[in-house]
Amino acid sequence: MFPILDITGTASERGRMHGALAKRRVERSVASYRSLFDNCGIGWREAQRLGRGYREVIGDFSPALLEEIEGIALGADRVVDEILALNARTEILPPSFPGKPSGEWLASRLGRTADFGECTAIAVSPSRSANGQTLLAQNWDWLGAQRDALVLLRIRGEDGSGCLTLTEAGMLAKIGCNDRGFGVCLNILRSADDGAAPGVPVHVLLRALLDCGSVCEALERLRAVRFGASSNVLCADRSGDCAALELSPAGLHVVRGDDGTLCHTNHFLAPEAQRAEVGLPPSLSSVPRLACALRHAKGARMHDVGSLQRLLRDETDGLLSVCRHPDPDLPQEARIETVASAIMELAQGVMHLAPHIPSTVAYEEQAVSPATALA
Repeated sequence: MFPILDITGTASERGRMHGALAKRRVERSVASYRSLFDNCGIGWREAQRLGRGYREVIGDFSPALLEEIEGIALGADRVVDEILALNARTEILPPSFPGKPSGEWLASRLGRTADFGECTAIAVSPSRSANGQTLLAQNWDWLGAQRDALVLLRIRGEDGSGCLTLTEAGMLAKIGCNDRGFGVCLNILRSADDGAAPGVPVHVLLRALLDCGSVCEALERLRAVRFGASSNVLCADRSGDCAALELSPAGLHVVRGDDGTLCHTNHFLAPEAQRAEVGLPPSLSSVPRLACALRHAKGARMHDVGSLQRLLRDETDGLLSVCRHPDPDLPQEARIETVASAIMELAQGVMHLAPHIPSTVAYEEQAVSPATALA
């Protein structure tokens, strides 16, 4: 299992605890993204300069979260601009990731079209859940080498509220749920306007959303936010409300499911959002992965943790499946795979987590509250 970091106190104290407890993993994140940005034609010094450009917008959005970022840097003995670059990594990467805007990197390093789609997510409302409670799940597909940088943050705020998030060391949040019965998943999207102007980084937004108690509250929190890049936040709450919040520099578009389930991969579903989308390469697995998830969602009358595990372990499309293994023909820096898999029972505040490619390992139960984990 990934290291579980229990962090408490003020925003600055929480950041320092995160940085100190995960210092070596923060170093791993910095090394990974230094290399990744370089492969995209962005040197590390330039990445830090770009990260610094998000400082003011983060501070305006949430002074406390900026304090936490500064605390991470202090605790991990890193420059603040490095931690800003990590938290804004989605916004800094070019819309044409993984290559340079000219496409030279893709052609010279791979010699062929490759798939860089990431992540398959599903929400199940109580009407389709075997125990009558909301489920939220995701495979997180990313560069396999970055698995060594992952941590589970169990966060307790000054007001006593708590959340649990699987993230990359040095970054505020990613996949997670809280003690109010609300949870979030993430699908990276790409639009032509990504990175054109600073907006609130999605990994900062995810942490802010983990303070919400409902999908309605999350929507209200995002209404006036300016976004720096495109992402989808699939969120759900214990009441059964589910929504895909498709974010882009053009604004916020909301997609709702039908028949008690909602699935999302790595392309826009809202028609009005699709106009600015970067064109999907022929091999991109996002469309077939979504089709697989929809088949699974409709194929079972009722869903439970076991049925979602079966979806997240699906390998029917080989290397482009929902459960992704790395392509050995690609260079190391281009091998996308499922680095972790999570299924959340929102009413219980419990996350079932597979810390590797889910078809190769068992899911282990973790909880927002340590007492729940031991029960």
